[in-house]
Amino acid sequence: MEFIKQFIQTTGFADFLSNNTEAIKTVIMYIVIGILVYLGVVKKFEPLLLIPIAFGMLLANLPGAELYHADLFIKEDGSDFVLQEVIKNGNLIDFLYLGVKLGIYPSLIFMGVGAMTDFSALIANPISLMMGAGAQLGVFVAFTGALLIGFAPEAAASIGIIGGADGPTAILVTKILAPVLLGAIAIAAYSYMALIPIIQPPFMKLLTTKKERSVVMKTLRPVSKLELVAFPIVVTLVVTFVVPDAAPLIGFLMLGNLFNVTGVTERLSKTAANELINICTIFLGVSVGATASAETFLTKETLSIVFLGLAAFCFSTMGGLLTGKLLYLITGGKINPLIGSAGVSAVPMAARVSQVVGQKENPGNFLLMHAMGPNVAGVIGSAVAAGVFLSLYA
Repeated sequence: MEFIKQFIQTTGFADFLSNNTEAIKTVIMYIVIGILVYLGVVKKFEPLLLIPIAFGMLLANLPGAELYHADLFIKEDGSDFVLQEVIKNGNLIDFLYLGVKLGIYPSLIFMGVGAMTDFSALIANPISLMMGAGAQLGVFVAFTGALLIGFAPEAAASIGIIGGADGPTAILVTKILAPVLLGAIAIAAYSYMALIPIIQPPFMKLLTTKKERSVVMKTLRPVSKLELVAFPIVVTLVVTFVVPDAAPLIGFLMLGNLFNVTGVTERLSKTAANELINICTIFLGVSVGATASAETFLTKETLSIVFLGLAAFCFSTMGGLLTGKLLYLITGGKINPLIGSAGVSAVPMAARVSQVVGQKENPGNFLLMHAMGPNVAGVIGSAVAAGVFLSLYA
């Protein structure tokens, strides 16, 4: 009997039932996890990201499992983590989380995104850069809003980056500036990215006229091999000279694209765009999800982050659309403002939304390639915004 009692005390059930308040919080976390799994599996919203994150949250909230130890990485005195402590006292998720803490996963994922992305639309129509820049409006609106309701500048910067609609960028900034908020910010960022097909269309119809939505844009000019190869090199030099802290993201994004366009590194391009990015996505999702324990996630700050994240996405969409409308006027009606909404850097989902909404107004309209210009410009813009915040507050 004594043995049985001792065994029962070691089970997760005993730990779960030992504190009613903590048990209630754990149940709430399971509900949140269930919602994320539902969005990923049933609705197919960003399943490659939401499912690993949700399961990481599940692992973090298993009573007694202790797969992730926040105290190894977030010190009360503000000092940095000690690698030897992690090796000595860490568990499985602690080791995986090192890839987040050291900034490895976000940059490698950016390399994969670069290998999968065609920059020719941006090269052929460089005015798209303006829409990518305009779509960063939500970043600075959310940053200002977070400051106004009492967040520290470092936390406000991390929250603001949600508006860039770029999960790896949000994670990279947050793990440096506000690691205690990492779980909430990552979940908000990826959840709203998944909901882009729902969030954006109402604003697209509200801020544009039927005539504007029906504009048929001219076919983009062919882009030469020299332009394709020179572009990632030139962008890396220009951006990192202006904002050196953006180098890890921009550098690896452009390296992946260079693998793709040279024509002589096909194996490297396929590896970056498939096996490597898939492995990093699994590790990133699980380890980031594991930071969302009930203790750190179920707070007033999380509710504020969820609200500010939604506001960031809405204002980013509006910023891109309004920039598109301005360009519509400047060019005498040659630019369809709908492609401005693709300036948020959710590649290629935001570009597809522009295509879908445009075709509803004009079935013969094909905006996808045109929308890819602002879309990839948004990726660059969010990385630059992240670099600015890191240079100011890191």
